[in-house]
Amino acid sequence: MNSLLQHAFNPEEFRREGHKLVDLLSAYLHDCREAAPMPVLPPSEPAEMEKYWQGELKNPGFDLQKYYATLISQANHIHHPRYMGHQVVPPAPMSALTELLEALLNNGMAIYEMGPSATAIERVVLRWLTDRMGFPASAEGVLTSGGSAGNLTGLLAARQAMCGYDIWEGGNRDAEPLALMVSEEAHYSVARAARIMGWGEKGIVKIPIDGNLRADTRALSQNLNQARQKGLRVIAVVGNACTTSTGTYDPLDEMAGFARAEGLWFHVDGAHGGAAAFSEKYSHLVKGIELADSVVIDFHKMMLAPALTTAVLFRNGSHSYETFAQKAEYLLANGKKQAWYDSAGRTLECTKKMLGVKVFAMIKLYGDGIFTEYINTTYDLGQTLAGMLKRESGFELATEPDGNIVCFRYIPPEFRGDADALTAEIRKEIIAEAGFYIVQTRSGGCTYLRVTLMNPFTGISDLEALLVRIRKSGDALAAKY
Repeated sequence: MNSLLQHAFNPEEFRREGHKLVDLLSAYLHDCREAAPMPVLPPSEPAEMEKYWQGELKNPGFDLQKYYATLISQANHIHHPRYMGHQVVPPAPMSALTELLEALLNNGMAIYEMGPSATAIERVVLRWLTDRMGFPASAEGVLTSGGSAGNLTGLLAARQAMCGYDIWEGGNRDAEPLALMVSEEAHYSVARAARIMGWGEKGIVKIPIDGNLRADTRALSQNLNQARQKGLRVIAVVGNACTTSTGTYDPLDEMAGFARAEGLWFHVDGAHGGAAAFSEKYSHLVKGIELADSVVIDFHKMMLAPALTTAVLFRNGSHSYETFAQKAEYLLANGKKQAWYDSAGRTLECTKKMLGVKVFAMIKLYGDGIFTEYINTTYDLGQTLAGMLKRESGFELATEPDGNIVCFRYIPPEFRGDADALTAEIRKEIIAEAGFYIVQTRSGGCTYLRVTLMNPFTGISDLEALLVRIRKSGDALAAKY
């Protein structure tokens, strides 16, 4: 065998370098847990970063451990308690370790033979999740790569089940344009799914929001009737649990009742917040999710798994076989159901990672309690921050937070300038300093700072320090605006 191949697959070298990497990552985790001084998001420019790595590719020689250390130093440090940016969970270390095993085994899972144990584990994990979500025993699901793929999968199933003809084979009918209803605060992946399905902009019927940034259910009937008068055939309504921009939960129980009364498919985008079902304290936020026809939940958002691992659940399990097939094709010639263990016909992927393996490991290691504790801890932090903001002069909330996403801004006393520009500049200064990582969003025509409290080790002292830092920048910048 070629000497390079012998070297690349050398078990002893793998053991040696693997031990070094685990030690390096363990030290990094320790530093993050102790809130060691580090730029939470190291400042960089795309062109300069590309130039650096282009130079590294051309340089002779290579030190693997130095490479790993450099990647860590340049990373967005989501395990640090002052990371408060996007909806990306700091993965539980044992979950990440299990992913190493997945990567090396590399069982593709298109058919059972390509991933026997992982295929069975996926089914077990999905049954565990449907039970926790309050679905009936007939429910089934699939795991896929991300919430965008999950929403598309669920809505493709809705299209196939509700359109009344074999749209998979025949395509959309111009005389019968299909549409869905969704809050104007919904994640863009829902509108993108409609466009991918060929429905265009007209296929997205926007539900107005109320004063709390939730879908205004009082407008549902009117919006549906208006869409029908325009010649649209609305087949689905989508609820948010929760919205990405502000973290608000739509009234799912009311939307479920409306969908049932009108004969519509009810899909819930619970990518971020569907896991609230694990918390007795916060499960009221997802009341009605058990009535949905399809639900998307990301394990890599609020369930401590590395990206990407998304569950698409179907209340009627047969729909998971219809998504990418003729309506009755999930039934074989002999009348028996298509085999559950060949997943290529049920997901966007053909080759698929062993997505359920790391989730199974966490369930067995820690039980349901770890998800409950994580939800309660991070959602409690959101409530704590909201309370602090209401007590501090100059700070205003975009809306009362339902969970761990908090949108707010700081307007200094007597300030009469451009509040949107001021907010953007405050965020810019904080990012440049790199002591915290926060983002910004637009809601109700205004710019807000957006904090997503994903790290369970973020403390009140971190929140206090953030507000002090924001006030300092706001007061100094106010004269310019």
